[in-house]
Amino acid sequence: MPNKVNISTELLTWYDAHAREMPWRVPPQARLRGELPDPYHVWLSEVMLQQTTVAAVGKYFHDFTTRWPRIQDLAAAQDADVMAAWAGLGYYARARNLLKCARFVTSNLNGAFPKTERELMKLPGIGPYTAAAITAIAFDGRASVLDGNVERVMARIFAIENPLPGAKEELRALALSQMPNSRYGDYAQAVMDLGATICTPRRLQCAQCPIRPKCRAHAQGIAPDLPNKTPKPKKPTRHGIAYVIRRDDGALLLTRRPDRGLLGGMLCWPCTDWGDVDAAHRPPISADWQALNAEVRHTFTHFHLHLKVMLANAETAPSDLGQFVTLREFNPDALPSVMQKVWNIAKHQIGAHNSPKET
Repeated sequence: MPNKVNISTELLTWYDAHAREMPWRVPPQARLRGELPDPYHVWLSEVMLQQTTVAAVGKYFHDFTTRWPRIQDLAAAQDADVMAAWAGLGYYARARNLLKCARFVTSNLNGAFPKTERELMKLPGIGPYTAAAITAIAFDGRASVLDGNVERVMARIFAIENPLPGAKEELRALALSQMPNSRYGDYAQAVMDLGATICTPRRLQCAQCPIRPKCRAHAQGIAPDLPNKTPKPKKPTRHGIAYVIRRDDGALLLTRRPDRGLLGGMLCWPCTDWGDVDAAHRPPISADWQALNAEVRHTFTHFHLHLKVMLANAETAPSDLGQFVTLREFNPDALPSVMQKVWNIAKHQIGAHNSPKET
């Protein structure tokens, strides 16, 4: 294995001058003085950052830590409040596991996170990446953090042409070989920052890279092509119908999805099942239904979804279908993104003068 190269000295020097500012991060100068971040903040940010960009997470992190400043506060929160606050971040199983983990740490560990990867991985929703990130960043423990940025940097430094995901363990070993003898948290964040700002998937900034002289892919002229990836199978398209039901006073009927499964625990419009062919019109109640012209298109991890939208007025509905939410209580931002798209279509038909105030 080509492991004679070491990039840690140059990378840490670069990080000391160019570290990104993030609300959950302790800057390198402060860490050198012995300051460590709040493990609660590190854990919360790492869970939020899974499959999500730093830019998108900032507002959510601020809102969560303002509303629930300690892990004990989050553990005591109502499930519905947390799910609503999470709306728009996607991958809603993360929010459910967030609550499970907060309650376990509060009830069983006196509100303190374990400091080792092995113990952290016993907690709900914490896998190898998150355990390594918390160990290194929160506790300055020796742990190899491997995300997409780190994979890309290692693949280019060592000109690894084996495609992902098969090359993951090889890249993990290379990342471990580059670790310094101290400053593990800073080093983990330095590699991620380099991948996010310099060694990017496209439009590489090689001229600004502190480790360019040691980069084998750059020397070979193949850096933009790495890492190679095994082609993903084409995502299937599923179809369904969303039903927006409105009372004469403007209240809207919302249903809560089962805790398990896609959009688990989230407030949604009643829908048909999502299948491989156009859904048959199976309205949840008898009413004068109006088919709206626009169609919602949304992409999940494993499939594309096309939703037709139908609108009707009704004064009552079975209790097992859902509950009417008054205009004053209705907050579109508490819906998952796909259901916000349904509302954006329906509200124009209903009429702007009857729409709730959106934040």
